[in-house]
Amino acid sequence: MTRRTPPLNFPVRIPFVQQLGFELHSLGHGEAELRVDLQEGHLNSWEVAHGGVLMTLLDVAMAHAARSIHRDQPGMGPGVVTVEMKTSFMRPGEGELRCHGKLLHRSTTMAFCEGSVFGGDGKLCAHATGTFKYLKALPTQGRRLNQLTPTSPDPADDRHD
Repeated sequence: MTRRTPPLNFPVRIPFVQQLGFELHSLGHGEAELRVDLQEGHLNSWEVAHGGVLMTLLDVAMAHAARSIHRDQPGMGPGVVTVEMKTSFMRPGEGELRCHGKLLHRSTTMAFCEGSVFGGDGKLCAHATGTFKYLKALPTQGRRLNQLTPTSPDPADDRHD
């Protein structure tokens, strides 16, 4: 019997990701791995993983890979938002899905990533590339990331555009 390692804590609280039941299993050095054990609420009318679940898994894995290079900074440094994402679906996702996100290249403000989802049988289900923008707060609202660790507010984030 294979012993399953317990998941890590996500560096930020994302209610949608919690609702989907995604688990973070590795994070660091420009890579991240997430897993989800498919439940009825994840399925489409064919009773396989809904494409939106696969795309969300890819988006979250790539975003965490982009942020992982700032792991030593409080709150893992700046957040990221998805600028664009392209997904190719190869086969239906079934069983426990495993998603690997990887940072391919970054600049001061942008991250270029790829991600792959593998089904319970280990076969590739979907692959994506994505571009992410690093930022400290949403520009027009002055909101901070929903971090798990408390931080003191930055007066510069109280701007109103």
